[in-house]
Amino acid sequence: MCAHVLVAEDDEMQAELIRRSLLTEGHTATVVHDGAAAIAAARELRPDLVVLDLMLPVIDGFGVCRVLRGAEDGTDIPVLMLTARSTEDDVLLGLELGADDYMTKPYSPRELMARIRTVLRRSGRTTEDRQEDTVVRAAGLSVDPVRHEVRCDGAPVDCTPAEFEILLAMTTEPERVFSRRQLLQCTRGLDRASTERAVDVHIMNLRRKIEADPRRPVRLLTVFGVGYKLRGGRA
Repeated sequence: MCAHVLVAEDDEMQAELIRRSLLTEGHTATVVHDGAAAIAAARELRPDLVVLDLMLPVIDGFGVCRVLRGAEDGTDIPVLMLTARSTEDDVLLGLELGADDYMTKPYSPRELMARIRTVLRRSGRTTEDRQEDTVVRAAGLSVDPVRHEVRCDGAPVDCTPAEFEILLAMTTEPERVFSRRQLLQCTRGLDRASTERAVDVHIMNLRRKIEADPRRPVRLLTVFGVGYKLRGGRA
């Protein structure tokens, strides 16, 4: 059973990363970028969960949560708050307003999906025993975000957490060209000291693991002046 998740996040890149991760998990997602739109979408769509950034324009996350919890038609929608503000007062206020969980940035997409599964399971909105196949396949690769497993032509591949998140993003959207910045965003929370140049190292290490000849890659390609892409359509 999949869930419909409303993502309220003003950072478009971060919102897209969350949306893509939700789709990989078998969920559907609606994305909005300000608090007023979040309230309107929650009332219209009645989502199974709201992933709510605190620092939204127009109406901030606290205001959105206050409105939802104060309305008869919004009190039962679970809310997972996201914010770069991690002071105890902020956390307590979010929980007092009725947020079901609270995550501080930066975080890894895998950690966020785990917290989302927990909130949904706790609220009874979905079950852990979904029948949908959440494994993503492309270019001879299969990436399982639930079991955190990667296979290349059927053989297991041992990946670091950062390598896994990069490969998951690229396998989800083969042929899409990702900039270093976008790939770095996939690894946020896994290595806070990472820079865009660290992405080159991750790509080099992945090529050693999934390419027959890492010096002449046929799967994980460089797009000069832009970034990297995974060649091959979805299987």
